[in-house]
Amino acid sequence: MPARDAQATKARILQVAVAEFAEHGHAGGRIERIAREAGTNVRMIYAYFGNKDGLFDAALTSAVQSMAAKVPPRPEDLPGWAGELFDYHRREPTALRINLWAQLERPQAASEPLETYLAKTTVVSDGDSAPLNAVDLLTFIYAISQAWHLTPVGLLKADGSDPDDPARIAAHRESVVAAVTRILRPSTVDGE
Repeated sequence: MPARDAQATKARILQVAVAEFAEHGHAGGRIERIAREAGTNVRMIYAYFGNKDGLFDAALTSAVQSMAAKVPPRPEDLPGWAGELFDYHRREPTALRINLWAQLERPQAASEPLETYLAKTTVVSDGDSAPLNAVDLLTFIYAISQAWHLTPVGLLKADGSDPDDPARIAAHRESVVAAVTRILRPSTVDGE
């Protein structure tokens, strides 16, 4: 009988849990589904994560840390970083979705990946001379890069255009980058 690889099992559980909770939230996420998809059993999930809350919190932290690793802040080019965040959320909406569920269902868990955000504010404040403090600047960049993905589809279609049209998406991404540029260097935009 092969030896059990606890780290691999825990990683599989976490990967499946991130997808499950991003799709269904804390209340709708099912431990039984996670166990089945991860090729393990409910008992092992509780052994590794304690309870459903512990698993959700670990999944949230994992999603946020994964995003931070894949799209780290670039203080030398914050407008470009905002565009990269826009692209990331379009390509991989999991971190955004699970974070929204956390805000709705487990707000105490939404503050858990604090170290990840503190590291980003340190990086941004070390390399930036923006008119905003690092926390406000990061908040603005996240808000503007996520806005398209959080806007009701009905509003995106209100002008009769297709929100999934590549040209429209590219134009919105360009607007994200321009908005961050304006907040950082308002006097250098539009020839002023």
